Amino acid sequence: MSTAIQGEEAPRTYGNYRRPQTAGLMGLGSIGTGILLFGAVWTVIMMMTPAGLVAALVSAVLFAGLLLTVSVKDKHGKSVLARTGERAGWMMTKTNGTNVYRSGPLGRVDWGTFQLPGLAAPSKLSEHRDSYNRPFAMIYVPATGHYTVVIGAEPDGSALVDREQIDAWVADWGLWLANLGDEPGIEAAAVTVETAPDTGTRLRQSVALRIDDDAPVLAQSVLNEVVERYPAGSATVKAYVSITFNATSRVGGKKRSAEEMARELAARLPGLTHGLASTGAGAARPLNAQELCEAVAIAYDPAIAPYVDQANAAGEPPELSWPNVGPSAAEARWDSYRHDSGTSVTWQMSTAPRGVVQSSILTRLLAPHRDIARKRITMLYRPIDAARAAGIVEADVSASTFNIGSTNKPSARAVLGARAAIATANEEASGAGLVNFGMLVTATVLSSDGLADARAAIDNLSATARIRLRPVYGSQDSAFAAALPLGLVLPQHLRVPTSIKEQL
Repeated sequence: MSTAIQGEEAPRTYGNYRRPQTAGLMGLGSIGTGILLFGAVWTVIMMMTPAGLVAALVSAVLFAGLLLTVSVKDKHGKSVLARTGERAGWMMTKTNGTNVYRSGPLGRVDWGTFQLPGLAAPSKLSEHRDSYNRPFAMIYVPATGHYTVVIGAEPDGSALVDREQIDAWVADWGLWLANLGDEPGIEAAAVTVETAPDTGTRLRQSVALRIDDDAPVLAQSVLNEVVERYPAGSATVKAYVSITFNATSRVGGKKRSAEEMARELAARLPGLTHGLASTGAGAARPLNAQELCEAVAIAYDPAIAPYVDQANAAGEPPELSWPNVGPSAAEARWDSYRHDSGTSVTWQMSTAPRGVVQSSILTRLLAPHRDIARKRITMLYRPIDAARAAGIVEADVSASTFNIGSTNKPSARAVLGARAAIATANEEASGAGLVNFGMLVTATVLSSDGLADARAAIDNLSATARIRLRPVYGSQDSAFAAALPLGLVLPQHLRVPTSIKEQL
């Protein structure tokens, strides 16, 4: 007699991450197809001119070269035209000297402060109180008219947690993101997870407050030894959720002032923080101005982290103001960024995980690493409202179907892409939300000698996460600022609109 043992339920998987396509011939985008058709017509016209065949051949060669710059792409999806534009922009930046930044009394800033560099330079910070009487910081970026609030989270982690609970957290997180699309005025959201070595200050303070002077000598010596040895090799993990709002709640609407936005956000913050509690984010609360200033100042000058912890432990937090949280010196290079006591490299996600993945796919990437002094993983989200989502998925289905029908032998990737587009459209029609997302990974070392080890570590960690990362060449300073919880929406700062880039 044999007994059949029922196996456990298979782990839940996630996937179908897809970048919307545009219709085009022979794998070209809309702009590439337009160049192809215009070149063909122009070549025929040249054949009718007195120059005849010679002019037609010259035209054909020129248009073929232009098509190659658009169609030939590397493993990250960057065309020759895009890479050439990056290099030209970097050469212009270096020629103008705008990649070098100096602040403070001897710097280039007229008012002698340590202002934030680059895209964050014109930002302004103010502090208000929400309906729970909690202080919250609000960042205003005049260039885009965006207001950002930052929520501090304390993730529970997945250690010793049932799989059912983890699945519930992931489902609630997806629901929270989907609800952002229905929130009026929300432009973007970002989740930043930062890992750094633990200074041991909090442990030392906690033990010092609780130790009993009358305790046995052996017990006191054991506690003192734990305080001295435990911080070695340990790390601290901090998580931030930044939500960016538009000053105009609708197209063509009136632009609201900082006071009006503060009143509105004060009423909406409790609901947003309460929704995060069920996603595994732990006790979510808005950051005040002092906490946000400390986080940004430490990011640009990692060497001050132990002193900031010691000051907070002593009950005398450093008095930081927004005009003085930037670096005193910074230099952006082609593939790295030097700022005060640290040197950083920032990567961008060029390809999301293919196929299906489990909820633990980013565990090793988010975990501390011994070769990286400070590591910052930032997930960027741009929720799409339900009115636009339906049109986007339907256009993606039409473009995928056209691309398959435009050739007699469609590739397997094109066929799978069409199936994924149809699946996405079905899910959206069933009520699922649509979100554009990306990722920035920043690795900071205290010495330039450790950059090679940091690069190798990120390459290995990205492979375990099944994502493809590409250094943000020529824009390391901007990418570094975008990875911070400042609410910078990069597509709003580009010279070439994102809509045109997607057509290439």
